[in-house]
Amino acid sequence: MTVLVLGAVGQLGSAIVREFSRDADVVRSTVDDLDITDHAAVMARVTAIAPDVVVNCAAYNDVDAAEDDPLTAVEVNAFAVRSLAQAAASAGAAFVHYGTDFVFDGRTSTPYTESDSPTPRSVYSVSKLMGEWFAGEAPRHYVLRVESLFGGALEGPGARASSVDRIIDAVLAGRRMRVFVDRVVSPAYIVDVAGATRALLETRAAPGLYHCVNSGRCTWHELGLEIVRLTGRADCLDPVPVSSVALRAERPRFAALDNAKLARALGVPMPTWNDALARYLSRRLDGLQSP
Repeated sequence: MTVLVLGAVGQLGSAIVREFSRDADVVRSTVDDLDITDHAAVMARVTAIAPDVVVNCAAYNDVDAAEDDPLTAVEVNAFAVRSLAQAAASAGAAFVHYGTDFVFDGRTSTPYTESDSPTPRSVYSVSKLMGEWFAGEAPRHYVLRVESLFGGALEGPGARASSVDRIIDAVLAGRRMRVFVDRVVSPAYIVDVAGATRALLETRAAPGLYHCVNSGRCTWHELGLEIVRLTGRADCLDPVPVSSVALRAERPRFAALDNAKLARALGVPMPTWNDALARYLSRRLDGLQSP
């Protein structure tokens, strides 16, 4: 099996490469060797590789900057996805694309399901929603909404950028850090996302939209306190409301996602975020203690 991975050196892309490299021919692609906003180049590259699976981990993720640069956000998060979907369809390949919780406005108190209507509130969220729609142009498509990804600190250069890792770094260093007390999320460990992606493809699950996050939900402050508990370090967290921070783009306050549809497709539920965090922290601390 040949798997083409776009955005292969990013946090999620690195995990996807590692997951599929165990027994597949993985072709890594980065912004340096392919401009995914160039439709002709995308079509030519996919045609030449003739992959069985195209996995798109590339995205414009600067939520605030997108407010002032909407063209780039839409080109990368929407029109490039259309090109990739069309190329995958032409090659007869399955197409995997990752969405976001930001397509919702967060004005609820129960986890969002795939049947809930999106209500984007920023340029970034609109561009990502458009990408979901365009991904559907590939007959065998999987749009996996993820959020609050973590695990990149162990994935190599350029992959360490998650909010979770920044909290871990602060706790390990005993450095004060502000964390939101009123923004609710369903964190997603990149190892578990990569495993779920592989399982959906291998079981030939029904194409469509899935919420691919770890089970459960928490505020960023609750997640930080769990890091404090698991590491045995002092509590250096300062809980603050979202309103106390000047943000260019609106964030959904309640962004938890329901992953029951994914659990049914996989035949097993996704591990809880607490379990995922404990596994990741164990790996990180082992790495810190190694010579």
